[in-house]
Order: sequence, then structure tokens, then C-alpha cells
Amino acid sequence: MHFKQIHNRIFSFLTGACIFLLGCDADVSKKKEVKIRKTGTEEAKDVVVNYTIAGNTKTILKSPLMYNVQEAVPYIEFPKTLTADFYNDSGKIESKLFARYGKYNQNSSVVFLKDSITIINILKGDTLYCQELHWDRNKTGTEFYTDKPVRIRTKTEIIDGKGMESSQDFKNWHILKPLGRVSVPAAQFPQ
Repeated sequence: MHFKQIHNRIFSFLTGACIFLLGCDADVSKKKEVKIRKTGTEEAKDVVVNYTIAGNTKTILKSPLMYNVQEAVPYIEFPKTLTADFYNDSGKIESKLFARYGKYNQNSSVVFLKDSITIINILKGDTLYCQELHWDRNKTGTEFYTDKPVRIRTKTEIIDGKGMESSQDFKNWHILKPLGRVSVPAAQFPQ
């Protein structure tokens, strides 16, 4: 494989990573290693994707390992955790996401997250805990959703339920089938 083919593959991979966050102005600001894993699959390590709109940072996604897989249904996979910091219009972190696994379907533009998912709204302190979650940036106000069990911890309550919809900043959330609510003074929450 000569230089032009390698350059085209790397460009294709980085373009796919930018499309992952659906941003025209997205740029990959850091990559330590990009290599071709097998036919149709590219690998990048220590990835940082900075999604911007009109020069303002909206999301910074980080992952130690990312695969760009070109199959009949192309996808980008994060098999060893991913984190995302979401910024408000003032440039301050508004919410944070953590998941042990993520898979972005390029045809549907939806990210499937699983295993130890946590989303926290920094300003309100509300925190979501669940094992499966979808992240669809094409939706407005319900970018995060699941039909699986969830637990939300606020400053004074723990709420369990099945199914949830939430805005990406996790300011507005709704449990579809609440199963229980426990009031707990903030001083008694485990750290």
C-alpha cells in the first residue's frame, strides 16, 4: 500500500469520527496512533474529538480505543470506554457522560451505549445510572433514551424506574415507568 492509499484511508477514518458527532466544524484534535486493523477496519488509540459549532466547543469525546468498521452497515466502535463532556453556550461543562462501551451506527446516526453508564448534570447534580442507553443527536430534547432499568439520583432522592428520556444536558429527564422513590437527605448520600 503506498502513501496516497494510506492517506486516503486515514482521511476517511478521521472524517467518520467527525461525522460521529454530526458536526461540520468537528476536528480530531489529538490522536496518538491510527492503523489499519484488518480489511475494512481502522484503529485509533487515545482519541479526542472536539465537536464545535461556529467555533464554540459543544462536546469533547475521549476514548482510549476507536475502530472505524466499513461493512454493509458501517459503524464506529469504542470497545474500551468513552467519555463525553457537553458544554453550554458560555463554554462551561454542563454535563458529563461515561460508558464502558459505545457503538455509533453511521446509517442511523445513533450511538448505542452499554455497561456502567453514568450521566451527570454538573449544575443540578442529577445523575443517571443505567446499563443500556441510546444517544440520538437527531432528536431534540430527548437525545438520550432507554427502555431498560434506570436509577436517577438527585440532591434529595433516589428514583428507580424502567425507561427514560432526557435532554443531552440532562437538565430535563423523564422516567417512563417509575418504580420507586426514596427521599434521602444530601448528608446521607454515599460518596
